[in-house]
Amino acid sequence: MFLSRLAATIMVGVSLAVAAGCARVHPHLSLPDLMLGEASFFPTLEAYAGTPIVGGNAVEVLLNGEQIFPSVLDGIRTARRTITYAQYYYEDGPVARDIAEALAERCRAGIGANILLDAFGSLNMPREYVHRMRNAGCHVVWFRPLSQYVFRGYHHRNHRRILVVDGRVGFTGGAGVSRKWMGNGRIEGHWRDTDVRVEGPVVEYLQAAFVESWLQATGMVLGGEAYFPRPIEPRGEVHAQVAKSSPAGGSVAMYTTLLLALSAARQSLLVTNPYFVLDDTMRDAVIRAVRRGVRVVVLVPSVIDHNLVRQASRARLGDLLRAGVEIYEYIPALLHAKTIVIDGVWATIGSTNLDNISFAVNDELNLIFYDRGVAGQLERAFFDDISLSRRVTYAAWKDRGLKARLLEILALPLRELL
Repeated sequence: MFLSRLAATIMVGVSLAVAAGCARVHPHLSLPDLMLGEASFFPTLEAYAGTPIVGGNAVEVLLNGEQIFPSVLDGIRTARRTITYAQYYYEDGPVARDIAEALAERCRAGIGANILLDAFGSLNMPREYVHRMRNAGCHVVWFRPLSQYVFRGYHHRNHRRILVVDGRVGFTGGAGVSRKWMGNGRIEGHWRDTDVRVEGPVVEYLQAAFVESWLQATGMVLGGEAYFPRPIEPRGEVHAQVAKSSPAGGSVAMYTTLLLALSAARQSLLVTNPYFVLDDTMRDAVIRAVRRGVRVVVLVPSVIDHNLVRQASRARLGDLLRAGVEIYEYIPALLHAKTIVIDGVWATIGSTNLDNISFAVNDELNLIFYDRGVAGQLERAFFDDISLSRRVTYAAWKDRGLKARLLEILALPLRELL
């Protein structure tokens, strides 16, 4: 069993690399001169994201497994009608058992649960958990089963993380289900991540993203009051928006949305991302922000699960460092959070890495918030992380050792794929 899964993983990796090299984001040759506060900013972002910015939402930022998993489990256990759950990464561990059993218990209670697992990301999920949920009456489906997509569909993965309970409470972010996501993100072996829990009208658009993926995987159309209840009453004061991309369907909304937001920055741009492999257009947008007087601070991992990706990223940090971008490497644990905060008012949390695979290959989803309170929480978390990080200077980058330079050369072909 182990060897067969290892062989499948290698085959997927090769296929993914080849496919990513063929898929590119459509060139963005110019961008409008927008500012966050101007009247045209909202409709412009709505046009390119393809979703409205809606008010009346309550938002709870969840830092690391110690906050994420208790909230997720509580959400599942309080379901009264439906659960929709999409997860990219699922493997064995205490929290994996807890979530599988919580879903099974709700299904035994008569709750309708639709569970979508990516066939590659969840390759190492014990089949015992799948059987437990199915035997309880849950509808568990694999997104693009590997046996059905040999050499032609491995590359298109569902990287979204979505949980919607009763059509009224939603969760998303970057965390997978594994013991390595447990803890406080400050200890080696326990990853640093950020998710979010929301209530209010924006949950409808999280549900819309789930049913889009579910339709693609199953051909089944989910709808009606159980999934899209009316009314969804306001629960808070936060304006929020779902931005989702499905490049296989022709959408690169995430890439354009992020480019527009970067170009609108006037004061500060705080980026946390584990796979920081910017293309030329996005790199130039960051450098232009610095030249406008924006303070740009980037937080990346000091170690990562795919070291060649780290080297592909580091190979071109010189241009950003020389331009004045502040870059830090997080020390205590593997950094997996994917957040951006702009000017203390625009913020995003989600699954999107800053690389070509996220922008041009995988299905991704981010929640965007237009709110000083949410942005302030993420800013505080950001600078807490910076206090535990090491700054990368241009001098140190330029004087990096021969081993690092050789790894960067090896990573050059990979960089063109990412």
